[in-house]
Amino acid sequence: MSAVLTWLFLAALAAATATRLWLARRQVRHVAAHRDAVPASFAGSIPLESHRKAADYTVAKTRLGMIGVLVHAAVLLAFTLGGGLQLILDLWTPAFAAGSLAHGTAALLTLAFVLAAINLPLGLYRIFVVEQRFGFNRITPRLFVTDLAKQVAVALALGVPLILAVLWLMEKMGEYWWVYVWVLWNAFLLVVNMIAPTLILPLFNKLTPITEGEVSARVKALLERCGFKARGVFLMDGSKRSSHGNAFFAGFGAAKRIVLFDTLVERLAPPEVEAVLAHELGHYRLHHIVKNLVLSALLSFAGLWLLGRLIGEPWFFAGLGVATPGTAAALALFLLVIPEFLFFLDPVASRLSRKHEFEADAYAIAHADRAELEQALVKLYRDNAATLTPDPLHSAFYDSHPPAAIRIARLKEAT
Repeated sequence: MSAVLTWLFLAALAAATATRLWLARRQVRHVAAHRDAVPASFAGSIPLESHRKAADYTVAKTRLGMIGVLVHAAVLLAFTLGGGLQLILDLWTPAFAAGSLAHGTAALLTLAFVLAAINLPLGLYRIFVVEQRFGFNRITPRLFVTDLAKQVAVALALGVPLILAVLWLMEKMGEYWWVYVWVLWNAFLLVVNMIAPTLILPLFNKLTPITEGEVSARVKALLERCGFKARGVFLMDGSKRSSHGNAFFAGFGAAKRIVLFDTLVERLAPPEVEAVLAHELGHYRLHHIVKNLVLSALLSFAGLWLLGRLIGEPWFFAGLGVATPGTAAALALFLLVIPEFLFFLDPVASRLSRKHEFEADAYAIAHADRAELEQALVKLYRDNAATLTPDPLHSAFYDSHPPAAIRIARLKEAT
């Protein structure tokens, strides 16, 4: 049975990797082929120079992503069939008893650290070469290091107790340990989402309440029309890291906040900011956030149930290159391998996300000016160098937002 699992894993990895590379190649060729002609529907609003910049930016990111795909496949093979995970487990055996909470926690933290270190060079290249080349990067090396140190500190503060609790439940709760872990995991996600706006986000960005001016007045009027209550509307200094603009909701219940990037407020007129915010309100009012959490909970329930069936099978470990079964090894193997088997479900998730975007747009134009939303989106496409001509298949597979031409056309057709 272990040999069957080995070949199934190799087949899944090969199929996913080949498809990722094929889709990326399609994207590069399609975007490059349409580089020199602005789509007719944007001819009056997007200059050819901006369109070419977006094409070149998309191609550069996609090519870097192709390298990432190959690195990911090589690393995954190294940590599974190549014995990398087993090596980490053996590394900590002299210090901690095999199978103990300390041993499992140390092994999982080491795995996470090594994976992050392997991915770091590509991340640095993306920020300081690709983003820098196209004029988006504003982060300094010093700020990058500071952010990284804070991210590690937050990850350890939240992750170590979580890992200890999960491994303890896996060891102590018997056959149905996975139910307890599922409850813990979803409770953890809710708590993190609740504390993120007030405890985590301010560690990285300065949040300034927006209390005066036209933007503040328009936002307050919009919230009243929509019957929405929040702890406040805040301006975030996103410009110190990137020139990209964005807006989002953070938190749940009484802790929810509306956050606008300073780059967004600088580039959009107040009525356009209002329209973008109405779109974000649509996500909240249409329960997209709750629906996504419920879907995530269902998927994690199924995944943990499956792991509960596999954890007692020696062939599961042997088939993936681990000689010493254990709870930490099972958890690590499952998290490493399962994405390859689920890869071809990505278009389903992407389609659901695009459906939510259309619904949020419809909500926005019911509570704000449609023309302002169209203008805001066109400005965001232009300023963020988002390609107007993605490969249709690549877009269907990956894009969480509808292609620009389809989205704007849908807005124009709305009554």
